[in-house]
Amino acid sequence: AASRRGGGDSIRNMPDVEEKVPLKAPGDAQCRSCKPETSAPTREDQRGPEDHPALLSVTGLIGTVDDVSKLSNKIGMNHDFHVKEKVSSPSSLEGKVKETMHNAFWDHLKEQLSATPPDFSCALELLKEIKEILLSLLLPRQSRLRGEIEEALDTELLKRKAEHGALNVSLLSKYILDMMTLLCAPVRDEAVQNLENITDPVRLLRGIFQVLGLMKMDMVNYTIQSLQPHLQEHSIQHERATFQELLNKQPSLLDHTTKWLTQAAVDLTMPLPICLDISDSTTMACSSPNETVSSPEPLSPTMVLSQGFLNLLLWDPENEEFPETLLMDRTRLRELESQLHRLTLLASVLLVASSFSGSVLFGSPQFVDKLKRMTKDLIEEFDSSPEEAMQTVSEQVSQEIHQSLKNMGLAALSSDNTASLIGQLQNIAKKEDCVRSVIDQRIHLFLKCCLVLGVQRSLLDLPGGLTVIEAELAELGQKFVSLTHHNQKVFGPYYTEILKTLIPPAQALENEVESL
Repeated sequence: AASRRGGGDSIRNMPDVEEKVPLKAPGDAQCRSCKPETSAPTREDQRGPEDHPALLSVTGLIGTVDDVSKLSNKIGMNHDFHVKEKVSSPSSLEGKVKETMHNAFWDHLKEQLSATPPDFSCALELLKEIKEILLSLLLPRQSRLRGEIEEALDTELLKRKAEHGALNVSLLSKYILDMMTLLCAPVRDEAVQNLENITDPVRLLRGIFQVLGLMKMDMVNYTIQSLQPHLQEHSIQHERATFQELLNKQPSLLDHTTKWLTQAAVDLTMPLPICLDISDSTTMACSSPNETVSSPEPLSPTMVLSQGFLNLLLWDPENEEFPETLLMDRTRLRELESQLHRLTLLASVLLVASSFSGSVLFGSPQFVDKLKRMTKDLIEEFDSSPEEAMQTVSEQVSQEIHQSLKNMGLAALSSDNTASLIGQLQNIAKKEDCVRSVIDQRIHLFLKCCLVLGVQRSLLDLPGGLTVIEAELAELGQKFVSLTHHNQKVFGPYYTEILKTLIPPAQALENEVESL
């Protein structure tokens, strides 16, 4: 859930969340002008899936998918799916328009309440909206609270009090805050408490709406979390049934998938070229491609499928024989490939830089973080102009190392070492560069371990040169494992049948890919 903001003047600057509660049907002009934009539902509590709103209701609240089926598939494939806070930049046109409209509404409310006698028309609309939001946060079994809210915020009763000038907005706001404290998740406690310090009724109501919006967003996210296992199973069954229907009409639909797994098995049975380790100095070289690993591991469904998934991260864009079972995931795989490519460049730069920086300088977290941020920004232009990008990287990294050594009172790089540093950084622009090749191999090895052992276990023993990008690797590994895990769940039976024809019975250590 989005981070909370509360208290004092910060309340009026709280951003809207992504979802919007639709306005009521058009009524009279006065009522329409009294409807502020609010945020959509949710809240965290201990309810079970049977207590939550229907999936269709969640679909309506999120407003980012066309139907329940699409929502189910989207959530099923992403364990971390959640509704995010949408924050418009204050300098953007959307942000300026929103801020202007919101300020106009709350200024109008202030004028009404300050009039003699006070005009409570907008305040009544706000209280009605707040009542509906509070009721939406209740469980079906909370009938006592429901009755209490219905009575305390009874629309007709409040309207009669307003007609007699006896509507106490401050007292009602206090009741609302007490109810919010009772219903909100612990993460919102501080935001609600901060509202209690606001004495101005208009600012208080504005703050109440903002925090209620966050509470409602919590509700959607927790509802999604509770339904996730059911949605995942639904997504798996739906995707598999859809694919089977197509396969029944087109028996050749698995041809590319078969070829993909066959190539993965071939890759595992062939000796692989190795690269000598990288030294800690300026002499870095690769071994001959003829130097190979002598004994490949016995084939197993796990290894073949893992190799196949890794091969997808190296897929030639010109090769149109993409496995049919992964067509839906092709865009996400390209994004992962791009992320892997950027991490390879980043780790390569940091590895070269570390060999020239010395243990004292590179042992400084502040220096390493600064170098990482700088390099991440500079390699954004790598795809369009690799040589120019690495030229800039080499210049700025060498300058940063030189200045940092100077600031710490350490010996500066000699002219020869500076030239060597710049040269090695510029060489990273070439695909055949040894440093880049070794880092690329090690990241692929890490991802392979993630598929077999899991992300957390793989992080415990990172290959050399990767510890500096551990957080980034954890994110990449989790995304990759999530994608492949869902794909295996859907298409496991098809993979099992194909692998039976590729792996000799004596080497088939597992029976079903589904169990991976």
